[in-house]
Amino acid sequence: MMKKILLMTLAIVLLASCSIDTTKKEFNKTALSWYHKITNAIAANDLDKADEYYLSMRSEHTKSPLLQSTMMILAHAHMDKEEYQLASYYFKEYNKRFAVGDRQEYAEFMTLKAAFLGIRDTNKDQKLMMDTITNANKFLYTYPSSQYNHLVNTILVRLKMSQILLNENVASLYNRVGKEDAAKIYRTKNQSSSIKMSDISKPDDSILNKVTKVFN
Repeated sequence: MMKKILLMTLAIVLLASCSIDTTKKEFNKTALSWYHKITNAIAANDLDKADEYYLSMRSEHTKSPLLQSTMMILAHAHMDKEEYQLASYYFKEYNKRFAVGDRQEYAEFMTLKAAFLGIRDTNKDQKLMMDTITNANKFLYTYPSSQYNHLVNTILVRLKMSQILLNENVASLYNRVGKEDAAKIYRTKNQSSSIKMSDISKPDDSILNKVTKVFN
């Protein structure tokens, strides 16, 4: 009986030791080692693990020049998987730490693009839609000669069209329940837009769903 207890105790100690050794291997690596682990995780389609490795890399090598390319690789990897919030996070982090000149313009455009593609439901994502309109206007003001302006203008027009259709749908809903004053408020919002309801052919599918195909 005592022998069994000793064997079990030894097995538990060995397992714990192996667990500790495995954990230790995930710390105190060179920036290049973390970079390879991140790219290998992305190649294996394990972005959760790649994100974890990035956090370790960032905490251990805050000034490594490899962080710059790593952020951009992760941002595009999340874009490819349509994980736009995470992509936006990496583009914003890149912009804060490394972006200057043309790189800043590109990072800001990609942040805008990620936000736009992240809008899936105009009813639920109204704040994101309004913020993206604001940021698109800001981009056009900041970079009047940008090579991305035709795409930014497309984003802006599509969002405004979606906003107009949303306002009209809400107004129609209020009409159906007999709240004419409330319906008038929403139609008044559309009157200030350069795009008119008569200019829009109401699609069978969401405008945003259609236009995202252009950007994917």
